[in-house]
Amino acid sequence: MIISRIETIRVRQFPDLIFVQIYTDSGVIGLGESWYAASTVEAAVHDHFGPLLMGRDPFEIERHWQTMFRLSDHAGYGGAELRAISALDVALWDIKGQALRMPIFEILGGGTRHRIRVYNTLGVYGDITDGHDVWTDPVGVAKRLLDEGISGMKMSPTDFIARESDGQLLFKDDLDWALRPLREIRDKLGMEIEVANDGHGKWNLPNALRIVREMEPLRPMWHEELISPLNEEAHVRLQSATSTPIAAAERLMTRYQHRRFIESSAARIIMPDLTWTGGISEVKKIAILASVHQKPIAPHDCVGPVNMLACAHIAMSMPNVMIMEYNRAMHLGWYRDFIEPDFVIDDGFLMAPTEPGLGTHLKSSVRDRADAIIRTSDEKAEPWLMSRKRYTYPPAEVQDEFIESTGRRRAGSGAVYYD
Repeated sequence: MIISRIETIRVRQFPDLIFVQIYTDSGVIGLGESWYAASTVEAAVHDHFGPLLMGRDPFEIERHWQTMFRLSDHAGYGGAELRAISALDVALWDIKGQALRMPIFEILGGGTRHRIRVYNTLGVYGDITDGHDVWTDPVGVAKRLLDEGISGMKMSPTDFIARESDGQLLFKDDLDWALRPLREIRDKLGMEIEVANDGHGKWNLPNALRIVREMEPLRPMWHEELISPLNEEAHVRLQSATSTPIAAAERLMTRYQHRRFIESSAARIIMPDLTWTGGISEVKKIAILASVHQKPIAPHDCVGPVNMLACAHIAMSMPNVMIMEYNRAMHLGWYRDFIEPDFVIDDGFLMAPTEPGLGTHLKSSVRDRADAIIRTSDEKAEPWLMSRKRYTYPPAEVQDEFIESTGRRRAGSGAVYYD
């Protein structure tokens, strides 16, 4: 089996969403996904990484990951390149699972559980308006979730009051107003439902310190990105000011950035986004690294439907997964327009996928959408050729002389670069 073609699909309805499909000569198709600046991810897939994968064995997932990462990390391991790697990695795991007729989590080492509890990030889409309703009827929103078996929720109460000053100024009256919904929930329901606080990195450190101290009696499940994760020492100071766990961070890329937060006291809960930070391969490594330090992971969602299924395989296979993010408004609102079969939420739990591979595929109707933008590529290139502008190699005849005299392969090939 070899990789024969790579395809990306974007839709104008959700301009940040991109699906990636890897085709093989045996007819097996792997599905991946990423979110944000989709057109730049599209370019990275087709112009940067696709040529490296073409004609290769899709089973060599770790080798492909290292080759793609090594080609791009000289410019910093983040941005569109890593989102492209993430989507391609998920698609490769999907191919392997389908070919072996096993769910991905079984290949990762087998299940440590067969369901994982979810919390609902309050969203707004179509008829589901939890994100708006929490300001007018917070207790009603919490009760609806509890009735569905969902015992945790996440809201962003301070986002609005950060807008005027870009998080640089915080008035006490504004903070009291922002925390009113959570106070009502605690007054009426006590601790029946967990409530996490997401700050979206909008605050400076002094204001974040005020917020965590004011919220301490309300016992939030965690504080997520009250400040940007650019400085782990600032997070250490924030965590030391509260008994509430600090969760970080969907914006951190790969095990290398997560390592600093895992090994220090900058965060007690690790929150990688699988479709941004390096795919299934990398989140498994992040989970293992976190487990060494007795820390849980809580995978980030709120991107697209494929991420939920990919995260489900991590959640089933890694014992230190704490809980899974779930966006009820997006799931019931539009996820089902794109994939089948759907992932299963039952009584507040994400259930283990049962189908081979990822456990889903794109609906055929996606390609027929009037707003679909489809690009395919099938060209092949070697990493050493793609990087020739960065490196100076001997002339071809000198390389041939080296190979003949030493019996070695072309310089640059080996464990990471291809033959």
